[in-house]
Amino acid sequence: MSDGVKLGECFEDLPDPRVVGRCEHKLVEIILIAMCAVLSGAEGWEDIEEFGQSKAGWLKQFLTLEHGIPSHDTFRRVFSVLDAAAFQERFMRWVGGVFRLTSGQVVAVDGKTVRGSGMESSGQRALHLVSAWASANGVLLGQRKVADKSNEITAIPALLEDLYLAGCIVTIDAMGCQTEIARTIVERQADYVLALKGNQGHLHDDVQEWFAWAKQTGFRDRPHTFCQTVNKGHGRLEIRRCWALSDPRAFEVIRHHDGWTGLQSIVMVERERHVDAQIQRDTAYFISSLPADAKRLAHAVRAHWSIENAFHWTLDVTFREDAARLRSGHTAENFAILRHIAFNLLKRHPAKLSLKRQRYRAALDDSFLAELLALL
Repeated sequence: MSDGVKLGECFEDLPDPRVVGRCEHKLVEIILIAMCAVLSGAEGWEDIEEFGQSKAGWLKQFLTLEHGIPSHDTFRRVFSVLDAAAFQERFMRWVGGVFRLTSGQVVAVDGKTVRGSGMESSGQRALHLVSAWASANGVLLGQRKVADKSNEITAIPALLEDLYLAGCIVTIDAMGCQTEIARTIVERQADYVLALKGNQGHLHDDVQEWFAWAKQTGFRDRPHTFCQTVNKGHGRLEIRRCWALSDPRAFEVIRHHDGWTGLQSIVMVERERHVDAQIQRDTAYFISSLPADAKRLAHAVRAHWSIENAFHWTLDVTFREDAARLRSGHTAENFAILRHIAFNLLKRHPAKLSLKRQRYRAALDDSFLAELLALL
């Protein structure tokens, strides 16, 4: 980590969408109050107003609050019209200046729908965000909104182009296994590990058939590496086996090989889970620009799931994101950014507490909240 860019400074040039001369409250103060409230457990505009009223004396230590605490309607209106793309850009500028990625770190890219932001009866589509997650640091690097009538395939390249990824390993599920995305990753001086399914034409079938044939021959005369991991805990046994091939003859069989920038290896991962008396098995296939190092590739594949287990799960359980009914204007996307700022600040604090307990402590202990704000 670094103490480079301060988040408060990033907001100084954030465009104010309100009518000049008709604003009682400073934009930066509205944002900072909302940020403090979300850090302390707020889930909506009424919560933010109540936090502000309860903490007004403390907030006046570093905010002017010339016209007191804004009402919940003011918070809602401001975040409804605030340019979410500009707000997101300031967040990513701060992250890029503070959180340094180590070479070889896995950056997992995946999408998540904010379910409460949609309304089927009115045809309003729920907000869907594609996020980039630094698995080792455990922080969010940035996200992009998936445009209406579009999908993750268009949002992922735009997100990757905004990130500094040199030396990292980018992992994406099958939706993002596209030649254009692979090219973008390599151009960003990073490597990729992309999951395969049936949506890549013949590619999935070709890789699956190649490994089936290689296994039948015991990988005889087939340049490959292999690794196996065994994990036990909580009544469960999990065995993972990984094979990686770089045989040029395999690439000759793969009909679309020429379209994959930097492709060096194809990968097969078998997972076997023993829970009580039940055994579950599944096999997954990947392509990668990394050399055929099974141990390294297996680590990248497993690290990818931390975006689901450590980030998306936390947003739903600790921040109750899916329960939020924020639908007007840009409120859903801007509140999501507030959650992400809070998430990264809580992860940056050295306290050995769960994020849920940190938020509770921030609500009760002004000095702890001040420590979190000092990380801005």
